[in-house]
Formats: sequence, C-alpha cells, structure tokens
Amino acid sequence: MIISMSAGSPHDTLCPIQAAESTMQADSEPAEPEESEKASNSEDEEDEGLGDVPDHQLASDFSLDSSESENEEPTGEGGWISKSRNIVWSPTENQTVPYEPDTDDTDLKPGPTLWATSKMHSLESAFDLFITEEIVNVIVEMTNSQGRHKVPDWRDIDATELRAFIGILLLTGVYKSTNESMRSLWNAETGRSIFRATMSIRTFNRINSTLKFGDSLNKTSSHTDDKLAKFRCIWDRWTHRLGLLFNPGQDVCVGEHVVPFRGCCAFRQYINNPARYGIKIWVTCDVETSYAWRMQIDIGKPADGSSGFNKGHRVGLEMTEGLRGNTVTCDKVLTSYELAEELLNRKMTLVGAIRKSKPEIPPQLLLTKTRQTHSSLFAFTRTHTAVSYIPKLRKNVLLLSTKHHERAVSNTEKMKPLIIMDYDRCKGCVDNLDKVIATYSCRKRTHRWPLVLFYHLLDISVYNAYVLWTAVDPTWNKAKTYRRRTFIEELGKTLVAPHMARRPRLPREASAVAMIKELQDREPISENYNPRRRGTCDFCTGKRKRCTMSCSKCGRFVCKVHSTCICNSCRFCPIVNLQ
Repeated sequence: MIISMSAGSPHDTLCPIQAAESTMQADSEPAEPEESEKASNSEDEEDEGLGDVPDHQLASDFSLDSSESENEEPTGEGGWISKSRNIVWSPTENQTVPYEPDTDDTDLKPGPTLWATSKMHSLESAFDLFITEEIVNVIVEMTNSQGRHKVPDWRDIDATELRAFIGILLLTGVYKSTNESMRSLWNAETGRSIFRATMSIRTFNRINSTLKFGDSLNKTSSHTDDKLAKFRCIWDRWTHRLGLLFNPGQDVCVGEHVVPFRGCCAFRQYINNPARYGIKIWVTCDVETSYAWRMQIDIGKPADGSSGFNKGHRVGLEMTEGLRGNTVTCDKVLTSYELAEELLNRKMTLVGAIRKSKPEIPPQLLLTKTRQTHSSLFAFTRTHTAVSYIPKLRKNVLLLSTKHHERAVSNTEKMKPLIIMDYDRCKGCVDNLDKVIATYSCRKRTHRWPLVLFYHLLDISVYNAYVLWTAVDPTWNKAKTYRRRTFIEELGKTLVAPHMARRPRLPREASAVAMIKELQDREPISENYNPRRRGTCDFCTGKRKRCTMSCSKCGRFVCKVHSTCICNSCRFCPIVNLQ
C-alpha cells in the first residue's frame, strides 16, 4: 500500500508496516484522555458500586502508572490513591515497617525528677516548686507599684501577705465557695473563722483589685505587639518549671483546655464547649496522672505576622518538643499525616482521630453506604496505618496511627480496632484534668483576663503539686478517699499561718481571736532542747560568757551580745532576717 505525502517531503512513501503502526497509533491516542476524564468525573458517583467490589479489585483499579508512582512508596500489585494524589495506601500490611524505639528513648523514669524529689519535704515545699519565690517577689513588686499609683492610702504588701492571700483563695475552692459572695465568707454566721483570722475583707479586696503581673510602663514595640504582655512575665517563668519537675510516662495526650471568660480580651475565643467563651490553652498531659507537663496559650496568629495556616502541625510539634520515645494522642484538630511523619523523625509515635476532609485520606475509607455496623477497613503505608470504623449505620470514624501496623480487632461485641481502643484509653486525659480542676477551683468572677489566668495557674499548680507529693509519699493519707481535698486544705492553712500569727490587730469575733491566740502561743521546741539552767554561750569566740538564755528552737545557749529580741508575731514569719 502506498501512502501519498505532502509536496516537498523528503520521504514520499512508507512501507506497509510503518503505515499500519502510524495508523493504529493515531487511532489509539485520543482514547486515553477520554477514559481518564470519564473515570475522574464518575469517581464521586460510584459510592455504592465501590462498596461491593473486593479489596484486591479496588487495589488494581486505583493503581498508579509507572510515570506517576516513580516517587511514591512501593505498594506491590496495587494501592489506593489519596485525594491529594501524592500518597499510595495499600489494603494489606505486607510492606509496613513497624516502629522500634531505641533503648535510649526510655532512660528517664516516669514521675518526679530527682531534683524535685530532693526539694520536697512538706506540702508547702511541693507547692513552692511551682509558685516560686521569684514569682512571688515579681507579683509583690508589681502590685505595690500599681497600688501606689491607684490607691490613695495604699500600704505595701510583702511576700507573707501575698501567700496568705493565695491561701485564702485555695480555701475558698476547698469549701466550694467559688461563686459565693466574699462578704458572706467573712460573715460571722455564714462564713468561716479562718478567713476573718487571716485578714480583713477590706484587705483581701484591696489586694485582689490591685493585683498585677506585668509592667505597664514598658512601652517598647515588642511589648505592645505581644497580646500576652500583661501576664507574660509570670507565665513564662511558671511554664518553664512544669517540664523540669516531672517526667511523663510512655503515653502523653495533647489537647485543648478552655478557661471560661466573657470579658474583654484580644484572644478570647468562642468554642463549642460548655464554657462557650473563654481563653484556649493547649495542654500536654501525662496519661497516667493527668499532670500538666506543658501549657501554651492560644493567642491567635503568631507574633511574627505569619499566617495561621497548618496551625495544628505547628502546635503539635511545639507541645511535644523535648519528648522522645513517647506515644502522642491527639484529636482531629491536630492530627495530620505530616505531623505523624515529623514525630516519627523525632522518635515518637502518634495515635489520633483525623478529619474526613484531609487530602491524605484515600476515598475508599469514606464509603459507608454498603458497609455493615462495627466493621473496620484498614489502609497502610510503610509507616502509617489508617482505619475506618462504622459505629452505626452510615457513620464512620477515621483514625491515623504510626504505632499500630496490623489488622488488630478486639473480641468484644462492637469489634473495635486496637487503634480506637488505645485512642479511647488516652484521649480523656485532658478532660480529666478539666474535671479535677473544676472540683476545687479557686476561680472568682472578674473582668480582668490576667487575673483569670492567675486563678487558673494556681489551680494547675496545686494539682501538679499533689501529683508530685503523692508520688514521693504514696502512703500519705492513703486510706482516705478525699486525699486531694485534704492536701489543698492543709496547704491553704499552712500558707495563711505566718500572716495570721503576726497580725497586729485582732478581729472582733471570738472564734477568730481564739484561732490567732492558739497559733501565737505555739512554741516549736527542737529535739536539741537543753533543759540546763546555766551554760556558756555557743557563739562567743575566745573566752566564752556564761549565760542563762537559750534558743527556743535549737536549744543552744546564747548571751545578750549574740541574741536578738523578736515578738511572737514575727517569730512565725519565714522572711524575718535575724542579724
């Protein structure tokens, strides 16, 4: 057969074989885009049909060509393509690579650190690990500065008075007086004697109204751009200590925690939560104890001006920084394929619920019309496992895990996958923290958001101190079912005792006066108390003087030169400096 060519062509004829091949190629070329276009247009319309097709046939229908999958992970004979077209999932776990943690990842023993254990010898010392002397001094300095500018007859407060104020706040939480009027707490009939014995209601309201945590005179650009500037000084010092005092266990949970607040605040949010309006805080908790290991306030867009895109990925990495060898559990707000992959690079695994709109999920996991109740459908990559579980008809739950790499399903009636069971075991850690904090919260009604955060800071500090103390001394009040209530009550009384003992003016009520007299009449006698009537001074050098006075605390003899007079009120003050 002879094929005529256009004039001027160097080759006027073709052989019959070449002509047949060119004709077949010309006829077959336009058919490929039509079929691919038809398949892409009808992909969303075949939900019912895909549910009846076996897994191996689905794998062959959604396999990639060699040109498209040259940069993808190997999936054997076929795989499921994600909605983003860049990840290939396999319905079988044949090519998965289970994660094996290094032996160095588990060197730290879960629980209080050795440094924290060495510093704890009483309930007050456990609380002082969080509300340190530095934090107290900063609040005292800022509050006195605020009081001198705002209150005409202001009287400076000291650390002992501020700690007594904190002790009263803790006691109001123990006595379930969070929303009760402060006047009723100081009333002789409806209140309690310990409030009237510690300080007057006028003094308490004066401190509460002038309490300050930052320097408003600092008007630098970095200060004005920071939405948390009024509380940043205290918050950074406090959050820095959370991770230094406790080593979390194998499982940790990252979630959102809401502090109820309806006042004026630049970063207040509306959240589908019982509180509705409030300040959102990201929390990393230990699953076993609900210890708040790291906290970060959500102030919206980052201070550097960058957009909030992929916020869950950024928050997930920041809240797990410093961890190694742990399993992180988070909800669908944070979970993503990229976050799980990045945590693997940091020697951590992830288990979390994932949104159905994520482009990394293959469409096959979203089909629910033809699937039975309590059925599970798995998808695997080399390092990730996704599961779609049907708890009820036409409802599915999606989870992503880098810890599990097999089709493990429980033998219970609901036949839940092992991924969901581990997620259910760990996801309630942050919710449990919310519950225990709300039980004995010292929160008061106020329109100042720094004061709201300070109340919440105290609640978290008390609970973390309780976790540390019970870990160091497990036998402390072990038989009681209300150990935490006893811990907070004893801590509150310990904080108010020094200020109560040195109170210059006694209240009017007889019960409050009796409480103060009983505290002032206490004389701590040391085990080294010397009952001798006369002896030589233990502080004189050279020729020692004979004297009859001895220290009531250590029992050593002391002459008039080396002794100092001190009243009963100041004797109980821990900040008195004897020269």
